Formats: sequence, structure tokens, C-alpha cells
Amino acid sequence: MSEYPFSPETDVPADTTRRKSHPVRNVLLGFLALVLVAALAAGGYLWHLARTFDSSTDTIANALPETRPEKGTAAGDSQNILLMGSDTRDPASGDARSDTMMLVHIPGDRSGVYVMSIMRDTWVEIPGHGEHKINAAMALGGVSLTVDTVQTLFDVPIDHVAIIDFEGFQGLTDALGGVTLNNDIAFQSEGGHGEYFAAGPITVEGESALKYVRERYAFADGDYQRVKNQQAFLSGVISGVLNTETLTDPVKVSNIVGEISPYLSVDEDLDAAAAGALAVSLRNVRSGDVHMFTLPNAGVGTSSDGQSIVVPDETAIAEIGAALDADDLAGYLRSAAPQS
Repeated sequence: MSEYPFSPETDVPADTTRRKSHPVRNVLLGFLALVLVAALAAGGYLWHLARTFDSSTDTIANALPETRPEKGTAAGDSQNILLMGSDTRDPASGDARSDTMMLVHIPGDRSGVYVMSIMRDTWVEIPGHGEHKINAAMALGGVSLTVDTVQTLFDVPIDHVAIIDFEGFQGLTDALGGVTLNNDIAFQSEGGHGEYFAAGPITVEGESALKYVRERYAFADGDYQRVKNQQAFLSGVISGVLNTETLTDPVKVSNIVGEISPYLSVDEDLDAAAAGALAVSLRNVRSGDVHMFTLPNAGVGTSSDGQSIVVPDETAIAEIGAALDADDLAGYLRSAAPQS
């Protein structure tokens, strides 16, 4: 028996002091242990996603031209990303071409995302090569010249560029379990294995998604409707990615990154860290905050050398350039109400 029937420090019986449990302390320690385990698991998960992205994507050397327009003070932390769709895995190959071109503007306050489609036959000045259809820039000078052409068109800098091989749409839709979109016009895709797409809400997956975004011959207005279909598809993808069911499912997120990364080519600065930081900054954006439109044009015409072209709307181009420079594309859309 102890010499002291009470603990001198607490005036509590000594035996009781040795046997007393600490429920509050133990709960806190248990909670901290769980948080630590969760943090380690999340860290491992994020490391896995980053490793998958960096190891699977292709890096385009010298994708961004050394010379670029100065970024206006009002543009702040906004970003302009040139997104292109290609029929080839290697954007540096001689037969590379980009039939899909979208300029993605992310405002400095990260309140939304603005996606502007540029018609592939738009007649523009390609630096060092004179006037051509904008999609000729890739063949004439690769990714860097394409970026330079878009920068010159709007007189604003491009911060990043990403190219996706159309084949990647198949794996992406599979990872999402299909993409639901609103199809404007019913059509039958061309070719020996054509497919019928009904008007209204439809779900596309795998090869069907690829047929949907590439078809243009089935429409009287060709590329005009194809651009609308690509916007509808992208809108469906964004809705699928940003919904709670996807964002809270680590397996699905991992599958999406794993499926799309092998078909992505990005500039040297757009690694997993940069992409992750951008994603975090857009964490509050939902599908309703994504705004899509097409660069206005003056209709179809003929170039001096006899090509069928999309005639640029110079006034709209100047206004959009000014809006990008002022980080106020929302204001432009409110006032101009361009074609969608």
C-alpha cells in the first residue's frame, strides 16, 4: 500500500489516479489519428492522380511562343487556355490538324468558365504566312504557330494550351458511365457504321461519343451544327464531372484521370501541380457557371484564291479581345448576345 492514501498533487485517492480513464483525451487522440490516416490516404490518392497525369500526358515542347501580347493590368489573375481537338496522338507530326478549337477563359475571381468555339474555316492572318483558314496554322507551323495565331487575333496572351486526341472521348465517356446531353437535331452519322442520334436528351458512350462530336456531313450547315454538338457534348461532360456523385467517388475520379491523360498533350508549364492548383481554384464552379458560345462571324464566303471560308466579324473580334483584356467576358456576353 502506498504511503499516501491520497495523491499529493491532486488530493484524489492514489489508486483512483492510476486507474482513471481519460475519455475526452482518448476521443481526441482517436479523432486525430483518423484525421492523420485520412490525410495520408488523401495525400497518397492525390499523389497517384498527379503521377498518372504527369506520366501519361505528352508535353509539347515550345508550345507557347516566346513573343506574346502584354497582359493588361485589368486582366489580373485571369487565364486563357487554348483547347484543341486533333485526329492524331502526336500534335508534332506532319499530318497533325486541329478541326476543333476552343478558347477557354477563366476569370480572375474564378466565378465561372467561358468557352468560345472558333470555326475551323475562319479566315485569319497567320503570322508569317498571310491569310489562311485558322486550322491551317497547325500544318504551317505546329502548336506554337496556332497559339500565336489566336494570340494575334485577339491581341491577348494564351497562358496554356491542351490538345486532346478525339479517340480519348471514348475512354472519357466510359469512365463517366456515359455522357448525357441535349441533342438539338436528330441525325444519322455518315459512314458504313453510321448511328442514329435522336433529338432531345440522349446519352452517348464509347464509339458513339466519337461519332457524335465528329459528324458534320449529316448537316446542311456542316461545321456550324458540329460546333454546337461539340459544345453540347462538352457541357454534358462538365455536368458529369462536376456532379456530387462523381466528385465524392475517388475511384471514378481516378478512372477519369487515367482514361483521359494518355490522350492529352499539354504545354510544358501545364503539369499536374498547375492543373491541380487550377482545379482547386475552381472548386466552387458548377455546370451552371460554364458559359459556351461561338465566335461571331459574318457568314460563309469565298477567299481570293477560291476557298470556301467563314468570314470573320472584325468588330466582334475586337470587342472580345478588349473584354478578355479587361477580364469582363461576362459583360461582353450580356451586351452583345452572340450566336450560340
